[in-house]
Amino acid sequence: MTFKPELLPMTMGSLPHTDPAAAWELIHRWTPAIPAWPQLPHRSFCESMYVQFSEDFPGLVLDREDERIWVDREADLYPALERLYAAYLGKESPGDMEREQSYGAIGEEYAAGLATAWRWADSLQQGQAIKGQVSGPVSWGLVVTDQDRRPALYDDVLADAIARHLRLKAAWQEMQLRRFHPNTIIVVDEPYLSSFGSAYVSIGREQVVTLMEEVLGGIQGLKGVHCCGNTDWSILLSSSVDILSLDAYGYAENLALYPDEVRSFLDRGGTIAWGIVPNGPLVREETVDSLVERLLAGMNLLARKGIPLDDLLQAALITPACGLGTLTIDQAVRALELTAGVSAAMRDRYL
Repeated sequence: MTFKPELLPMTMGSLPHTDPAAAWELIHRWTPAIPAWPQLPHRSFCESMYVQFSEDFPGLVLDREDERIWVDREADLYPALERLYAAYLGKESPGDMEREQSYGAIGEEYAAGLATAWRWADSLQQGQAIKGQVSGPVSWGLVVTDQDRRPALYDDVLADAIARHLRLKAAWQEMQLRRFHPNTIIVVDEPYLSSFGSAYVSIGREQVVTLMEEVLGGIQGLKGVHCCGNTDWSILLSSSVDILSLDAYGYAENLALYPDEVRSFLDRGGTIAWGIVPNGPLVREETVDSLVERLLAGMNLLARKGIPLDDLLQAALITPACGLGTLTIDQAVRALELTAGVSAAMRDRYL
């Protein structure tokens, strides 16, 4: 790949719009170098984070009226599991993978932004890369429960199926995006990694790594992981990810506790996506100058521990702290404006 981060702006994915065209217009205006197809959770329950990639999962029950999904473990899961593993083992041909009936396919009801990307094909080809996103196996498996409200991740059979299911979703999505640009970025969203190690999440480091690497293994282009809280960053920094995406507005100092891991990550060509723009009401209180100052303060925490600032700058992307789907449209526009503004100011100063 010929992609160079160099402080370019990028967004996380979700926006508060219900019209995919309006969302795409914002993306092309503020993040044209790395456009990300917009997730639109307000458009449909099917576009909410954990429903969006649930299509075809064995035993899944989707209750649109009450807006709830769960896995019915009392149902006969064998036929659906058989189809999942047949697809995973490569018994679907490349032609099948491209068609909507492929196991990993994501229907328009679940991702209108992705389904309508072809309308902006010319613009998408002009950028440095194109970005997609998929729910992470740990977060998906903790949020989606069985009929007794027990997280699906705590069932060994379902945990294994979750990772392979999301791997296929990521692979199919990446194939679609490559129609528009040869450089693809797929970011795995793992907000619940912030609960790793707490008394509320009964999952070990080895299982986290195994599940994550299973999904990442299906991504051929650049692969990233996003966590919008604090976590054990050494797990992600030592994984096969190319891009570490974090809420730098709130947790840059926590990343600085892992200078050796960050150094190794950068040495092997890793990129840090600095989520320096808040994704809440504080977005109205910040300016480009205040966020540049905050970003440099976070980077300098690592620089003081021996990582050259220039190395951090060359391997940096500028993003919002997390998705913007929970904001008002005005707040989301402001967040994207600030993201682009911080990127421009930093590039003017350092590149």
